Amino acid sequence: MKYRHAGRWSGRIIGAGFAFAATIASAHHSFAAFFDHEKSVSIQGRITQFHFANPHGIIAIEVTKPDGTKEIWKGETNSPSAMMRRGWTKQSVKVGDTVTIDGWPARDGAPYVRIRELRGADGKPVGKPTDLASEYKQ
Repeated sequence: MKYRHAGRWSGRIIGAGFAFAATIASAHHSFAAFFDHEKSVSIQGRITQFHFANPHGIIAIEVTKPDGTKEIWKGETNSPSAMMRRGWTKQSVKVGDTVTIDGWPARDGAPYVRIRELRGADGKPVGKPTDLASEYKQ
């Protein structure tokens, strides 16, 4: 009689496991699904946020458009461990830095880019550039 509710609990536990797995899977997406590898974009602006965390690093930059209005772009990096192998650290860039980002634009036209190379105000690249082949391994 004490196992009367075992089916309910096991169903809830299994359901929670599937929900967790779906969250993990959606957090780590395919490069080709979101970014257009046949196009490139170059943007320049001031960093407003820098998150060096899994599954991907994110850099938000404020860009001044040709009409003078401001727009926030987000740049996505590989995982921190992959970026460290390319010479990045948590201190590579900071909020307030002026940078130029070259990369692959979002397929949907959103102000979002997968970072291929980031250069500081001095024109020097931060770490080594990302190659297209490594993006398809994601």
